[in-house]
Amino acid sequence: MPKFITIEEAVKLIPDGATVMFGGFMGCGNAHRFIDALSKSDVKDLTMIANDGVCPGGPMGEEYYGCAKLIHNKQVKKLIASHVGLNPEVAQQSMVDGTLEVQLVPQGSLAEMIRAGGAGLGGVLTPTGVGTIIEESPFCLGKQNIDGRDYLLMKPLHADFAIIGGAKIDKCGNVWYKGSSQNFNIVMATAADVVIAEAEEIVKIGEIAPEDVRTSGIFVDYVVEGGKY
Repeated sequence: MPKFITIEEAVKLIPDGATVMFGGFMGCGNAHRFIDALSKSDVKDLTMIANDGVCPGGPMGEEYYGCAKLIHNKQVKKLIASHVGLNPEVAQQSMVDGTLEVQLVPQGSLAEMIRAGGAGLGGVLTPTGVGTIIEESPFCLGKQNIDGRDYLLMKPLHADFAIIGGAKIDKCGNVWYKGSSQNFNIVMATAADVVIAEAEEIVKIGEIAPEDVRTSGIFVDYVVEGGKY
């Protein structure tokens, strides 16, 4: 059974220098209340694993949206992601200031590398990136030819923490995501030592139909209530 704690208590679990996965796709599926609280803390030198760097402006007029708050505050020293073009601060910090290390990974490869990390696999074989600079990535373990086709062997990814956001979470920690907000949350919940899940709504056991559970409570260590965003 997961522990139900406050967002402030959850933020205190994250130490300086931690490797943290953040579920979400351009902010959709981010644990927004938790990220906001983390951005107001003194935590620094994080390695962030996320699909993207989100963007400076949010849909409700926010100055910085989702994980972009952490990047803006320079709390992130390394970003492992697929798409960062909508957040100009990533380019500024990495290419001009030299304060942020960015390692880009093809999106499908990133998802599979996280899945492999959660499943205990030794890597992922993929044709994506063959003949490109991805072959020089620190995550590429080499090239293999199978039945006449070249593949790259990509390392699995694992984190100290995974921060996921769900629409409904029951008292056992089972998570239901609304629509496409499930995105990277599902695989990230399997690939971290500690999983902190933010719920828009906490419900009783049985209010989420078994077939609607996308992340089993067995993967969730802590639950915080963020409310509707």
